[in-house]
Amino acid sequence: MTKTTKTSKQNPFAPLIVDVAVPLGSYYLFKDAFGMSTFAALAWSSVVPALRTGWSAVKERKANGLAGLILVVNVVSLLLSFVAGDPRLMLAKDSAVSSTVAIGILVSVVLGKPMMTAGLKPFLVKSDAAKEAAWQRLASGAAADSAVFLRKERAFSIVWGVALLAECVARVVGAYTVPVDTMVWLGGVIMAVAVLLGIVVGGAFGAGPMESLVRAEAENGTRVEGATQAPNATSAVPAVALAR
Repeated sequence: MTKTTKTSKQNPFAPLIVDVAVPLGSYYLFKDAFGMSTFAALAWSSVVPALRTGWSAVKERKANGLAGLILVVNVVSLLLSFVAGDPRLMLAKDSAVSSTVAIGILVSVVLGKPMMTAGLKPFLVKSDAAKEAAWQRLASGAAADSAVFLRKERAFSIVWGVALLAECVARVVGAYTVPVDTMVWLGGVIMAVAVLLGIVVGGAFGAGPMESLVRAEAENGTRVEGATQAPNATSAVPAVALAR
């Protein structure tokens, strides 16, 4: 059970490692070790993220609009960049992924199905049956604090959507104002800062309050269940006595 919980905690961060560390490292490998041009190094360093999104879409075998959008953005941007041959365009196109994800998240909030909830739930429930049941009651509107819970759920996704949009704007501006070699590593820093802000601010306005609500609802559910079972246990005593 502990091993399963650890896996669920690590999975949400795996794409960040692939999208940031691998492209950045491969860029310097291709450029410095193999002597490729800046454009060629940027192009080849984008192959791994493109393959990752494609593999994710195939592996899930289900309708995943966000994964599909990310795949299309990566492939189209890569092709356009090869045609244009402009290293700055290659840097700017990286922000297209963030903007697509951000727009998808914000649209999901408007539609009443916050996209970030799927990644957040395992962290708060932690494979606990009582917390799972509490989450369901809060999300369905059956609990007293459901309205607050749903507001915090939307706030969590909004924070991440805004953070990724800000990251997109910063990277586009940097792509055309900062030296290319500097922007290659600075783009990763900008993304890391955006993710850190998403974690901290999203935790303060969304995840933290939601965790408290889930815990309180789980404890309340346990007390109600115990109170319901207690009279049954008491009433069983006279029945046994009568049987004697």
